[in-house]
Amino acid sequence: MTTEATFLPAPAGRGIVFRRTDLPGCPEVPARLTEVEAVERRTAIGRGAATIHTVEHLLAAVAAHEIDDLTIELTGPEPPILDGSVQPYFEALREAGLADVGGEPATLTVQAPFTVTEGDATYLVAPAKSLQLTVTIEWAHPLIGRQAGSYDVTPERFAAELAPARTFGFTSEVAALQAKGLIKGASAANAIVLDEQGIVAGGALRWPDEFVRHKAADIVGDLALTGARIRAHVVATRPSHGGNIALARAIARAGKRTGVPAMDIAKIMDYLPHRYPFLLVDRILEVEGQKRIVGIKNVTINEPFFQGHFPGHPIMPGVLIIEAMAQVGGMLLMSHFEGQDTANKVVYFMSLDNVKFRRPVVPGDQIRFELEMIQFRGKTCRMKGAGYVDGQVVAEAEMMAMVVDK
Repeated sequence: MTTEATFLPAPAGRGIVFRRTDLPGCPEVPARLTEVEAVERRTAIGRGAATIHTVEHLLAAVAAHEIDDLTIELTGPEPPILDGSVQPYFEALREAGLADVGGEPATLTVQAPFTVTEGDATYLVAPAKSLQLTVTIEWAHPLIGRQAGSYDVTPERFAAELAPARTFGFTSEVAALQAKGLIKGASAANAIVLDEQGIVAGGALRWPDEFVRHKAADIVGDLALTGARIRAHVVATRPSHGGNIALARAIARAGKRTGVPAMDIAKIMDYLPHRYPFLLVDRILEVEGQKRIVGIKNVTINEPFFQGHFPGHPIMPGVLIIEAMAQVGGMLLMSHFEGQDTANKVVYFMSLDNVKFRRPVVPGDQIRFELEMIQFRGKTCRMKGAGYVDGQVVAEAEMMAMVVDK
């Protein structure tokens, strides 16, 4: 089966969205972390029949060009692999030309250093004015061994240093991967294939360290799923797709996001009927396509519940942490009714499941709540959420809610 990818202009604020034209209804899959479905040997997004496999090469080209809004039509479940590098996509976008559609690009700026570990992959992330990568890989193979490189990810440098680097694999892995349904479309034309001694398919290397360069390009593509331009220096050791996605989630959580619509307390009070002392949301930082929301609660010693809850040892009651999470979730549910008479609607929560408290919340903490819509039918939805303080989980829960008329 031959798959075609078509790039189409998109309005400001739409983000990067895939559209499966081969399926009934042409379902759309946003290129966002909430859509990640699999990370074994590639990054796949979407659900069920609409899943799109191996999106990282195409997304690396989009991110390297700093394209923020784009519709990508696909006639199959996977973008063409082509020669196994990012270069064909990068060149196609360059030849098509870029247009300013207005709006402000979303950016994620790292404020302080932190580390991420996922399996064998480790990452150190530090503040920087642009995306910079320092990548190290290691394989017990005579052509690879230990390779390292540092790259400034600008369109010009990416084109010269990373875009032409091809993906690679080993003959010893082929049978096991194909048994899992992976690399079905792989051939000698779209990868460097290695046996125990050298190259058996794919031709001569474009650089002696082509392997680490491709791994760096993969990081750029996977980070594109944050939906923002990254401003950070990432030091990656033995990166993998699973590690890259964990890295992307950590940057999305710890970084300062700008350029996306937020809701201040006045807007929140338009949506929620709660008032002092029971309004427990201070700000909505982002709403992702009515599927994900991020809000914050600033915890101060002046909270009225601290007067009677462990006096002398103030700890925020767990039930109020979940209530604050539910209020953020209520904002997500109400966003589905934007343009209607939301002043006469209210969110009722119907159930809570899998509630867990991981650590105490004390005065001075800022809780960051992240909730994702799992299912939405009519006026009822299921959500799962978690609260974080300084990047550490303090509570998590699944909940069901519905919107009713007052």
